[in-house]
Amino acid sequence: MTNGLSVDVEDWFQVGAFEKTIARDDWDRLEHRVEANTDRVLALFGAAEVKATFFTLGWVAKRYPALIRRIADAGHEVASHGWAHQRVFTMDAAQFRADLADARAALEDASGTEVIGYRAPSFSIDARTPWAHAELAEAGYLYSSSIAPIRHDHYGWPEAPRGPFRPVADAGLIELPVTIATVFGREITAGGGFFRLLPNGVTDRAVRTANAGATPAIFYFHPWEVDPGQPRVANAPLKSKLRHYARLGAMAGKLAKLIDTHAWGRIDTIAAREAERLQ
Repeated sequence: MTNGLSVDVEDWFQVGAFEKTIARDDWDRLEHRVEANTDRVLALFGAAEVKATFFTLGWVAKRYPALIRRIADAGHEVASHGWAHQRVFTMDAAQFRADLADARAALEDASGTEVIGYRAPSFSIDARTPWAHAELAEAGYLYSSSIAPIRHDHYGWPEAPRGPFRPVADAGLIELPVTIATVFGREITAGGGFFRLLPNGVTDRAVRTANAGATPAIFYFHPWEVDPGQPRVANAPLKSKLRHYARLGAMAGKLAKLIDTHAWGRIDTIAAREAERLQ
């Protein structure tokens, strides 16, 4: 079974772990490393001959349009990660609608491709945003991958389905939740920091379990996770620093091994297949 390989394209200072430490007004004054790091990911995927979906901030597309074009020209999908990594539950429906429109315009202008997929920053579509999927459907998105069906201090909607589902009645939108792994009875997302910190076998088992249930796994990571040389934020909370900086040097090798172990592809392809199955 082909599983979904995805990259959330944001820079090291735009992550949820630092949102209370680094002001958005300071972003343009900081060292930008997203272009070089994303190029490293493109090279890794090229060597492995796999295609993926790059959920990209509109903020990044506006500043690095040539990068977005390189992603598209390499055969990968360009999808939306919103404008500037603002969590959906911090917006009302009108603000979310504007955020979607601004990000999509920047991404489509830069890539020359149609944007049909969306991932909420920090998986922030949850029980607090019952209107979000309807807004995505109304805006013409064909799929979302915005839910983490677990409990977590930063995100989570544990009551949500674990596999692909239609969140809006009489609409074509498909939701593809991120895959969940289990470690010592605790549920975690199969990607990002948990993937860096834990043995590959944890994610490998999660992928195999999903596939055994005829469900494609959805895996994610970020370009800054392959960058051990990125700046350190000295005044960030200790928990945030541990989450963000742990085992950055191991990430590229772990990714190469995971990619070689399973079949991977773009999320739009998986969404189209699941849409047919759910008709």
